[in-house]
Amino acid sequence: MKRLFSALPVLAAGAFVAGFCSCNGEQPTRSGLLRSDFQAVVGDRTTDLYTLVNAAGTEVCITSFGGRIVSVMVPDRNGVLQDVVLGFDNIEDYRNIPSDFGASIGRYANRIAQGRFTLDSVTYDLPKNNFGHCLHGGPDGWQYRIYEAEQTADNVLVLTLHSPAGDAQFPGAVTAKVTYTLTDDNAIDIAYEAVTDAPTIINMTNHSYFNLGGDPTKTVLNDVLQLNADSYTPVDSTYMTTGEILPVEGTPMDFRVPKTLGAEIADFDFEQLRNGNGYDHNWVLNTAGDDTKPAAVLYSPASGIELTVYTSEPGVQVYTGNFLDGTVTGKRGITYRQRTGICLETQKYPDTPNKPAWPSAVLRPGETYRSHCVFRFGVRQ
Repeated sequence: MKRLFSALPVLAAGAFVAGFCSCNGEQPTRSGLLRSDFQAVVGDRTTDLYTLVNAAGTEVCITSFGGRIVSVMVPDRNGVLQDVVLGFDNIEDYRNIPSDFGASIGRYANRIAQGRFTLDSVTYDLPKNNFGHCLHGGPDGWQYRIYEAEQTADNVLVLTLHSPAGDAQFPGAVTAKVTYTLTDDNAIDIAYEAVTDAPTIINMTNHSYFNLGGDPTKTVLNDVLQLNADSYTPVDSTYMTTGEILPVEGTPMDFRVPKTLGAEIADFDFEQLRNGNGYDHNWVLNTAGDDTKPAAVLYSPASGIELTVYTSEPGVQVYTGNFLDGTVTGKRGITYRQRTGICLETQKYPDTPNKPAWPSAVLRPGETYRSHCVFRFGVRQ
């Protein structure tokens, strides 16, 4: 299957899929995926692929491995469906190639300094997997776990994960739930919930890499981004937040007025872009938890596709695929080079457990963690 896809131009993929079926008669998804390529037994669990569709013909495919969005087919300005996220076309690549493509991240998205935090006078040491810090829950974070999956409607998938006490050295036995809903106005609505039997920390997010042009052979540097944020949290040379909150005004971090991602990304005279190897920072949103107000708007002039992000979280991490290096081959046999995708990760601020003045990530027994994110797709003519 990989060889067949690798020879195809990206923009022709939709036409190819329409007339294609596997040799055993299995029909592919609109993005060209085969469900059988995502079915495997891992330990005592089975992975699978689930397809959400709406009345508009939009399609979202999700695997129970890591709760990952595998493909998102939305119409461009000409009405042609384009796959606008990076990922793999089979479960073995997700299992064997380390990545966060499309994942439901937990327990703690982003970084915790030196993999250590103190809660109720008890200090916890976590696995360190990124410049001496714990990133995205460590090397065995939830993006590598198999969620229990229940598709409750054509457009709804409910994923559940049970994380025992001491999992990656985090305290508390946690049950987490991620509900994906594909709405009829072409939005992916993501609702997170979690409960615990002991005090712990929770910070979940989705780690999709978006390429709104639908062509991952090209970078996202011509895409236009606007952020509803007057400030951001700077990082040191190990990508760890310093504890400061600085204004974006007068810096390359200012996206209050829409501008292309490539406009200033190479300005390494600016220390923060040098430290982040581009944009890999958390912006402090002005939305104050109001998920009816746009937090971010991303637009591709090439396709006309627009993505608006809404969230109940206080921050959004913008990551411009700085460490994609051409060593990973994804769907349709396309090699992912630097900056061929952008992540918009709604979240608590990085290292919040060690910065008590920032919005808390603590979850206690009897409470329910809730987080909401909406990725709404549209078209500009």
